[in-house]
Amino acid sequence: MSEAMSGAFGNPSSLHRMGYNSERLLDETRSEIAGMLGARPDEIYFTSGGTEGNNTALFGAVSARKKRGNRIVTTSVEHPSVLEPIKRLEAEGFEVVRIKPQSDGTVSEESIKKAINGKTILVSIMLVNNETGAVMPVKSARRAIEAAGAPAILHCDCVQAFGKMRINVKELGADIITASAHKIHGPKGIGFIYVKKGVTVLPLLWGGGQESGFRSGTQSVYDIYGLYGAIEAIGDIDKNLLKVKALRESAEKKLIKTGFVKINSPSDALPFVLNFSVPGYRSETLLHFLEDKNVYVSSGSACSKGRGSYVLGEMGLPKDRIDSALRVSFSRYNTAYDVNALLSAIEAAVTSLRRVK
Repeated sequence: MSEAMSGAFGNPSSLHRMGYNSERLLDETRSEIAGMLGARPDEIYFTSGGTEGNNTALFGAVSARKKRGNRIVTTSVEHPSVLEPIKRLEAEGFEVVRIKPQSDGTVSEESIKKAINGKTILVSIMLVNNETGAVMPVKSARRAIEAAGAPAILHCDCVQAFGKMRINVKELGADIITASAHKIHGPKGIGFIYVKKGVTVLPLLWGGGQESGFRSGTQSVYDIYGLYGAIEAIGDIDKNLLKVKALRESAEKKLIKTGFVKINSPSDALPFVLNFSVPGYRSETLLHFLEDKNVYVSSGSACSKGRGSYVLGEMGLPKDRIDSALRVSFSRYNTAYDVNALLSAIEAAVTSLRRVK
């Protein structure tokens, strides 16, 4: 980002050299993303992050297909940036089917198959749940769309998965995927959307025609090149995954061994997320106690601002489990020391805090 700020402060739409320097950084980043996904550079468009990407995908896809059907299929555990736009579309008259998860947080292939019919115009299923790490059967959605002969566009929110597991858009079967830089240690406020060549998605933002007319507005070159730097820094995805899996398994075993922790994430979750409960102790109280020990966790999605987790509620967990849930996010920078610090802080919290009756 420092390099971009000092050497590429021209508008990338300008025809002079400074503009060209900025445009070159955008092209480099676009090509880097496309290479990771097995996509074409002209299928990648920059956005301000996951929320804008998801809104564009949902409203843009429905606008392009509304004459061909009326049904939208999603899950009840999507991120709010998917659930809220779909709620708006439902208010406008679209039929919405929200698939509930199983008790482990995953969605069954059979439930997806039953939900999709010939009038389905949009299917939106995340690849990895942001609160539990549950991996969803997105490929099954593609097969179900084809089996039903539906005109549906398949959108996949990959914000929690991009850069942490291998994603190939052709193998995944998604027409649109969305991702955000800050989940891979990049700057906040920048992301991208992949739209498969030949798939029509109407723009959400209109204006000067930047991003090939798909997303108007002068591009934030510094943030976009920051995304490029974050991708470069990932290194070996498979190696990172193995390291984080070992840390997550160690944390889970030690937490279970305490006798007072209940694990909410499925055993085969993407290991970068671990959700657990300490029944009898409120999430917010635990969170602030851990904060004082320099252990930073959350009580659910960062967007929930302390509200009880709707994801755990949809999984059918009892109220005491939901009210005492914590979400731990791991990264490739974490170590065994961090796992032990988490465990010590949890044990200290249970010893020090008064149990909620």
